[in-house]
Order: sequence, then structure tokens, then C-alpha cells
Amino acid sequence: MNGRGLMRWSPWRELDRIFDESFFSDIDFMPAMDIRQDKDNVIVEMAIPGIDANNVDISIENDVLTVKGRREEKKEVKREDYYRKEIREGSFSRSIVLPMSVIGDKADAVYEKGMLKITIPKAEEAKPKKIAIKAKGK
Repeated sequence: MNGRGLMRWSPWRELDRIFDESFFSDIDFMPAMDIRQDKDNVIVEMAIPGIDANNVDISIENDVLTVKGRREEKKEVKREDYYRKEIREGSFSRSIVLPMSVIGDKADAVYEKGMLKITIPKAEEAKPKKIAIKAKGK
């Protein structure tokens, strides 16, 4: 406020208003995803805490990984009883084109402490090949 009792414009206040709970009330959430590789596999990790593993579906088709899930809403607390609500309920779906050909039907998924880890074997043509050098004598 300035000396005359008028509130000055603040970009931070505007940002708070934009990200108010009502802004997000009709959209679902998007969990973070990391993708890396080792010699034989593509490894995907997703942070999905609070989601029951039975509410997650994983599929791989044409080297596209899709992970879908749903976080259930707590029914015992009424919406108007919250002061602030940042933990989102609802569903998510992430699809990503994998960086190389994989063997989707050999994939393995483990869910532990809120982290989903999917290990997908690379197709043979995607694995690095070592090429021997033939030395010719002089």
C-alpha cells in the first residue's frame, strides 16, 4: 500500500491470483518423468506418490510408452473445509516416443515409495555394436 491507502500493483499478487486453486480445479495433474538408458535397456522413472499401483496402466506400442493412472479423492473431507488444497486428485496420462526401438512385451515395472520404474529392453538393432579393427601389415 502507498501512503494514501491504495494498493500498488504487484506481479507476485497477480501470479498468486493466476495460480489460485480455482485455476486448476478442472484440470488433472501431470507427474514428472525421467528417461535414461544403459547398455541394454531404456529406463523410465515417474514420481506418482499417493497412487495405488492397481490404478496405473502401462502400455508400449510402436515404441511409444503410455502410462495412465488415477489418484482417488479423499471423500471424508468436504471441499469447503480446506484452507488450501494443492494435492491434486484425478487422472493423468503420459505418452512418450521412446528414443530407440524396444522390446515392449519384455518390459518390467516396479512401484516403490511413490516412484514407478519401468525397465524396457532395447531391440537388438538399437544396442551399440562393437566393431573390431583389422590391422593390415605393411
